[in-house]
Amino acid sequence: MMRSVHVKFLVDLLIWSAAVPIAFWLRLGSFNIDDQYYRAMLYLTGIGVVYKTFLILYFRMNLQVWQRFSLGDLATLLKAVLTSFVISTAISFYLPSVPRSVPLIALLVSLASLTGIRFLVRTSYENARRVVSIGTGTSRRVLVIGAGDAGSMFVREMLRHPEQGMVPVAFLDDDMSLRGKRIHGVPVAGDLDHLSNAARKYQADMVLLAIPSAAGEVIRKVVNASKAANLTYKVVPALYELVGDQIQISQIRDVNLEDLLRRPPADLDIARISDYLKQKVILVTGAGGSIGSEVVRQIVRFYPRKVILFGRGENSIFTLQQELLRNWPEIEFITLIGDVRDHERLRFVFQQYMPQVVFHAAAHKHVPLMEESPCQAVLNNIFGTKNVATLCLEFRVERFVNISTDKAVNPTSVMGTTKRIAEMVVATYAQKVRPGQAFMSVRFGNVLGSRGSVVPTFMRQIKEGGPITVTHPDMTRYFMTIPEASRLVLQAGGLAGNGNVYVLDMGQPVKIADLARDLIQLSGAKDIDIEFTGMRPGEKLYEELLTSSEGVSKTSHEEIFVASLETPNENWLLDRLEPLYRSAQRSDHRSVRAGLRELVPESTIKLLT
Repeated sequence: MMRSVHVKFLVDLLIWSAAVPIAFWLRLGSFNIDDQYYRAMLYLTGIGVVYKTFLILYFRMNLQVWQRFSLGDLATLLKAVLTSFVISTAISFYLPSVPRSVPLIALLVSLASLTGIRFLVRTSYENARRVVSIGTGTSRRVLVIGAGDAGSMFVREMLRHPEQGMVPVAFLDDDMSLRGKRIHGVPVAGDLDHLSNAARKYQADMVLLAIPSAAGEVIRKVVNASKAANLTYKVVPALYELVGDQIQISQIRDVNLEDLLRRPPADLDIARISDYLKQKVILVTGAGGSIGSEVVRQIVRFYPRKVILFGRGENSIFTLQQELLRNWPEIEFITLIGDVRDHERLRFVFQQYMPQVVFHAAAHKHVPLMEESPCQAVLNNIFGTKNVATLCLEFRVERFVNISTDKAVNPTSVMGTTKRIAEMVVATYAQKVRPGQAFMSVRFGNVLGSRGSVVPTFMRQIKEGGPITVTHPDMTRYFMTIPEASRLVLQAGGLAGNGNVYVLDMGQPVKIADLARDLIQLSGAKDIDIEFTGMRPGEKLYEELLTSSEGVSKTSHEEIFVASLETPNENWLLDRLEPLYRSAQRSDHRSVRAGLRELVPESTIKLLT
């Protein structure tokens, strides 16, 4: 190591010092020069050896790793050479025999030679590693879809790390201006329609989709084209999966169902979100859940002062805490175990930490299970929300965002009915807020990958060899990825419409049976059957985001709307909640179901006789 540092020091000093004689030769056209120029050249070169020695050590040029020469190293080199230029120019004013252009020529020669040798070493090193890697016979020849920033960076990483066994052979991109050009020495061979021909021409055996913002339809097209060409296929992370500007080969992964259903990324009003999150104390209930934890992951990108992780599941809260401490060490996280049904525990949290923004994600969400345990759904979903809303009002929380569901529309289940009543509770308490406060609910559909989602169940059934069980061939659902839903929740909070129920644009509904077929295809499994088992209690054939009596109005964000709902009278609501609470406390399922139907007349939940 020390020997390498010394060798690089001597090489730099030799090359840099030789720049002065070369500059004289270029300026005068010959080394056969007059004595006065000769003496000036020797003097300028000798003085240069002294101050260039100092500059090499000061700018730590000898510590640069030439095999990894980067733009940062180039910037350091440029500073050193410019400093040398200033010094040599000043000296030349005292040496009348030095032509005024010599320092400038020496500058250009120095920069070209010092950077040139570094790029030569780096290129030789990378080529040698690439040859060794290819020689092992384990490298995959990669056709890269997307020649934009992400594609370029991933190709550069492949070239830097051939030991990873991925050799980029060509780009495919729709940008006609790139056709026939080279990026990092890799040719742009056409667009996606040329995939099959390009794969044969460049002997590719793998396709990498390197467009983080690609919509699901594009990803599906790449998957189908890759399968038709008998190529394996991978994808780079979506935009929301990237932390900062980190690009690593290890981030390349298999295509999953979320990718196939991914929509174009929503344009967020970052300034508006940042205004109410940055440097604020934020409480997230149900923080260990799939939705609550993703809300936290999105919140931290806006650098809050403190985030309180509140939930019942100690393992999930602990796992989330460890992840956050690794990725966001500059933010303070408070992890608290508790239940939203426990009013006194919640009061302690509000008194101790004085949250300014609250996201309420704690809820029972599993439809069939809540049909069997309606009293627990009432206590958790309705009265847990009431506890949080009461304390948010008392402690003057600036923003309270209640996370609701499309199952609250024309509910056919206990879960959906309790979530509709939770919306009513939030809207009622919103009438009591002080200036600077805003209470709201955000309603969206199913989220892929959440607990209780069909996807984990289907994956388990595929692993077991099938069959996949679907309740009805025509059953449809709205789907959104958890990160996408969470980002829109933050955006809705930024709209600050007090008392509003926000409805997210969920796109087009998806047939559950089609979802199952996609998973079978992605898994590579064969002979997996789909069985239709019949609808379960409380389930709908299709779901709605609005009732027939509800309308929507636009907001400043094109994917968020406001539902036109009538706010219930506070006394009327509280008069009916009190007996419902007593019935739930004594596990009186019959009275609870009757009470839910009274509060939400459009609900079609089953009454017990």
